Amino acid sequence: MRRTIFFPALFAACALFAQSLFAQATPPTTDNGEEQYPTAGAFLTLVVGDSNDVLNALAWVKANWEPGMVPMALESIRLMRDPIGRITLLETIEEKTSQSFGVDIRAWQTWWWNQDTKPSRGYATFKETLYGLIDPKFKNYFGEKLPATIRLDEAIWGGVRQDGIPPLRNPVMISASEAEYLEDSNVVFGISLNGDARAYPKRILAWHEMFVDKVGGKEVAGVYCTLCGTVILYFTELNGVNHEIGTSGFLYRSNKLMYDKATQSLWSTMRGTPVIGELVGKGIRLKRGAVVTTTWGEWRRRHPETQVLSVSTGHQRDYGEGAAYASYFATDELMFSVPKVDARLANKAEVLVLRRLDGSDPLAIDSDYLSANPVHHDKVGDQAFVVLTDKSGANRAFNAGSPKIIAFDGDATATDENGGQWTVTEAALTMDGSEPRARVPANRAFWFGWYAAFPDSRLVK
Repeated sequence: MRRTIFFPALFAACALFAQSLFAQATPPTTDNGEEQYPTAGAFLTLVVGDSNDVLNALAWVKANWEPGMVPMALESIRLMRDPIGRITLLETIEEKTSQSFGVDIRAWQTWWWNQDTKPSRGYATFKETLYGLIDPKFKNYFGEKLPATIRLDEAIWGGVRQDGIPPLRNPVMISASEAEYLEDSNVVFGISLNGDARAYPKRILAWHEMFVDKVGGKEVAGVYCTLCGTVILYFTELNGVNHEIGTSGFLYRSNKLMYDKATQSLWSTMRGTPVIGELVGKGIRLKRGAVVTTTWGEWRRRHPETQVLSVSTGHQRDYGEGAAYASYFATDELMFSVPKVDARLANKAEVLVLRRLDGSDPLAIDSDYLSANPVHHDKVGDQAFVVLTDKSGANRAFNAGSPKIIAFDGDATATDENGGQWTVTEAALTMDGSEPRARVPANRAFWFGWYAAFPDSRLVK
């Protein structure tokens, strides 16, 4: 799937703005005497100016270089039309930073994100203006006065416009018997809310990365970040407000950033919280639901009444198994940069991840370890849970309770230390005469993506 898309014709529209800032011999000031950031104009000129303007801007950047210019320079290089100007700017960066990464922008980004230096003044203005020319909606994401809980320079354009990877909103669902396009071995993401069972095949969701729907009477969004292998179910209604979320077009540490339609704030997919924009600092955190990664044959056997996504999505895509992102999934290489990776597992090794509601005490458990240990007891914070892994390799986590679960038949029955027989359902472990042990929200992820979001995560392997 192609993510990097260029729109050079659109950039010409900001030439006048960029040049008007850059042409100031003395930095312009506001009525309060504050500097107006000519640096942003210089780098915008590198992207949209004609050859002479680019030469002048390159000379200005070299003469006025400061370390915080690195992120503007790297983002300019990605979009510059002038190949000679691009190489000249790279040479300037190498000279000024004493680093030698050549044309490897991802290596430059990884190095920069491990520095303590802040971006130069005017960076938010640069970002707001530049990406606003690609999609006017992007202007709402960035600005000098917008609060943020993540580094603005780590919000990287993914190559598409807002909802350019189109979410499936109120998608067409069909019965299991109608889903003739699916093979039993196909991977699906399964959820069940209030008895409403749904299956979302990976082969479809990989092209759309999000579904927004009402399931079991609840407003939900299932967010699939193909790059980091994460499927998370969020309840989007909070304190009487239903947050209508979508795909922003930007990434943070190779994980998609969502946006909400009402305020255009950017949200962390991993955390379910606003990270840039109007909603930051308002105590908003979406509640997570349980989702299981399994096969269509196994899900259908457990839930013959299930509904499943139809291929009639309204979009023309190759929905064949493995068609989307085939080359990406085939290697351990990353498509976008992250500050650090952890070699304890392969980058794209699958882990089951859990954390407390407030995002603390992150935990990752290697899926291979869970397959070898189908009953695994652990804790996040003070919450004890047990992970049961069935014969298909699917993982479900439940409150641990007492007496302790000690065995699982790999299908539908778990046994406690007193010999009690518990039935495994999507909602809970149940046994006549005992309190149900509720499902604990957990989901799969690629190790690199989880570690990038939660570098303090505990790992079980």
